[in-house]
Order: sequence, then structure tokens, then C-alpha cells
Amino acid sequence: MLKLRPASYGRSDRSAQSQWYWEVDRTLIALLFVLIAIGLVAVAAASPAAADRYSSATARLPELYFFWRQLGWIIVSLPVMFLVSAMPRELLTRLCLLATAVGLVALALVPWLGSEVNGARRWLDFGVSRVQPSEFLKPVYVVALAFLFTRKWSFLARAGASGGLAAFTALLLMRQPDFGTTVIFLATWAALFALAGARMKLVVGMGVAGLVGIILAYFFYDVATTRIDAFLFGEGDSFQTDKAMATLTAGGLFGAGPGAGELKFSLPEPHTDYIFSVIGEEFGLVACLAVAILYFMIVARVLVKLLDEDDALAILASAGLVLQFGLQAFINMAVNVQIAPSKGMTLPFISYGGSSMLALSIGMGLLLAFSRRNPYLNRSPYVVRWSGT
Repeated sequence: MLKLRPASYGRSDRSAQSQWYWEVDRTLIALLFVLIAIGLVAVAAASPAAADRYSSATARLPELYFFWRQLGWIIVSLPVMFLVSAMPRELLTRLCLLATAVGLVALALVPWLGSEVNGARRWLDFGVSRVQPSEFLKPVYVVALAFLFTRKWSFLARAGASGGLAAFTALLLMRQPDFGTTVIFLATWAALFALAGARMKLVVGMGVAGLVGIILAYFFYDVATTRIDAFLFGEGDSFQTDKAMATLTAGGLFGAGPGAGELKFSLPEPHTDYIFSVIGEEFGLVACLAVAILYFMIVARVLVKLLDEDDALAILASAGLVLQFGLQAFINMAVNVQIAPSKGMTLPFISYGGSSMLALSIGMGLLLAFSRRNPYLNRSPYVVRWSGT
């Protein structure tokens, strides 16, 4: 595993580890470590309620069962993140293109071979563990889009190729069905479409098309109809979001205290989809605000750093990865506070989940790799720049 501060890594050291140390965004790594630490505390708080929920009359899960499993997944995932972050961009791009193809095949197989949970088929069951292909497809899909948008083709050809990939992926996701993840995949493409240099007329047209798409989904896609009706008109089952909101506000500003929450025991999926509400009950609304600010800091840190980047692929890949990360966090928190319909989406690096933690670590490894930059290169008087003549 790469060390963050080896004593021998001076500026004259030309080893791969030293180069990684000086180029990687160490502030971003520190923010991620804080987020992961908060996630461990949150999973520890939610674990007794989740263990009680998943226990049976014959088998009783230990109170900290999910905490210890989450800790194990973190120990496995962090080395993967650092390994990915140290790889060359060119190699990562090729690997992401291959992984995107494999991920699409896996996504296509889910409706036939996947295991059903709560009425949806989103997981492939390998006996020892279940894997959600869409989670692993998210980060590599962004790099694949960035690759297509930076080809030396006409803008129409680049938009068509990337849009075809986005549309095909969305079609596979809607068959599961997984409306929330579909929104993230399409929103990521839309963001990169705008960043890749689309004219304002096209951006506005895309926004109108997106609105029309939501309207059509409401009338012709049963999952969207059910979710939107429950959210806007209170029709259908709103038990989960009602419980989440009640749990989140039960702790007031500063919470009931670690382990003192009671409403979490009646909360569905307290360790995954609704862990933000558990944070609210036990640590207060102030803690929830701090978590939201932390996500904002991570997104802002990457976007501000990209202002000094001049590589188109790095800009699009990094922006897409961090916007996807931020959008997932926003949707999860929005569902918990009842300003968005229920999506069944985890809170990045905080919710429990092995495949989610590993996929997020791969995504953050890619983000660290594509945002790596030599901070001293532009200051050197020996750097020769192309004048354009």
C-alpha cells in the first residue's frame, strides 16, 4: 500500500511512489478519509437496528455485525483505490473501455440471471456475495464517455456516439427496474455534453428533451409513475420516506447521543438507504449539515482544481466522476428529507455495502488518477509552450 508521507520522498526522488505523492491531491484524500471515518461511525450506530431487522427466530445477528463487515470492506477497498490512483491515465482509459463493455454485458444478463430483492432484479448472486453491476459500471462509464467526447470527430459524431452509449445503458437499467440510477447515468452524460463544448441552444434543447423524457416516463413507465405519484400526491406507500423523515428529525439539533436512537429500529434499511436519517437521530441535524458540507467540499475541491488543467480527457473524466459522486449523495440526502421520491440509492462511503464500497473506491481511484498534476511543472522556466504559430 502506498504511504502518504514517506520521509525519503524529496523532490529529487524520481521513483514512481515519489511522483505519485507529489502529483496526487492529498487534500482530497484527507477529505475522503474523514468521510469514510464518519461512515464507520454511522454504520456502527445503524448496525444494531439492521441486525435486529435481519435476525430471525433461529439466528440472531450480533449488534455490530454490519460494522465489522463494513470495516473489512474498507480494508479491502482502500488499497484498490490507491492502486488505481497510481496507474497511468492511458492504461486506465483502455481498461475502462474494456470494463464498460463487460459491465454492459453483465447489466444485460441481470433480468434473466439476477436475484430479486424488493421487486427489482439488480444483483448477480455468486453465492458468497451479491454484486450490483451498475455500481461498478458507474465510474468506468464516465471515463468511456470522456474518451468518446475527446475523439477528433465532429461534435455531432461525438455527441451521437456518447449519447448512444448513455441511451443503451439507460434502457438496460430501466429493465431491472432502477429509475434512480438511470437518472444518474443520463445526468452524467448531460453534464459532459455541456462541458464538451455544446452550444447553448443544444444545452437548452437537451434540458427540454430531459423534461419531456420525465413526462413520458411518468405516463409510460410504471416505476416512475408510482414514485412520482407517491412523492407529489401522497398516493401509494410512503411508509419508508415518512419513517426516514421522522427518524432524522427526532434527534433535534444535537441528537439523542450514540446508541440512544429508538426510531431507527423501525426504519427500513437503516444501514444503507436511510443511514442519513440515523445520523440525524443520534448525532443531530448539525451532524447532517456537516456531512452535506463535506460532500460539497469534495465536489468543489475537484472542480476548482480542474480550472488549471489543460488535458481535455482529464477535465471531462474528473468532472464527470465527481459530479456523479455528488449527485448520488444529493439524491440520497434529498430522499431522506422528503424533497425527492424514494430511489433505493446509497450514501457514498457512508452507507453499508461491500460492492458499493469497492465500486466507489475504484471511482475515487480513477478521480485521483485523472486529477493528478505536477504542481511545479508550470512554474519551471524550462517548460516550452506551443505558441500556436
